Amino acid sequence: MDDLSMVADAIADPVRREILMMLRRTPLTAGDIAARFAISRPAVSRHLRVLRESGLVRDQQIGRHRRYSLVRSRLSDLAAWLAQFDTQRVDWSQRLAALETEVHRTRRDRKRAEPANDQPTARHPKEDTA
Repeated sequence: MDDLSMVADAIADPVRREILMMLRRTPLTAGDIAARFAISRPAVSRHLRVLRESGLVRDQQIGRHRRYSLVRSRLSDLAAWLAQFDTQRVDWSQRLAALETEVHRTRRDRKRAEPANDQPTARHPKEDTA
C-alpha cells in the first residue's frame, strides 16, 4: 500500500480523526486520549497503532506512559492531492508574485517620468522661510 493510501485509510475512521484533532494542540499520553472516549482502552490502543503505523503520530515512552504527538508532515501529501480537486482554491503565491512585479514596474515607470534632479522645481510658498 502506498503512503497516500495508508494516510487516507488511517483518517477514514472518525475516532482516529478525533485523536488527530486532539493531538494537533499538544502531545498527549495514551491514557489522556483514552479518557476522552466512551470506548475501551484496548480499542483506543488499536486506533493509536493504526495512526502510528501510518506515520501520522509518533510515540515516545516516558516512564510507564507512552506519549503521542502529531506528525503534521504526513498530511501534506494528502492535502496536496486533495487540493487538485478544489477549483475554488486561490494560488496566493502566484498572485502575490504578480502583484510584486506590478509594484516594481510602477515604481520604475514613475522614476522614469520624474523630472531630472538638475532642473528647478516649483516650490510651495510656505516652504520659503528665508
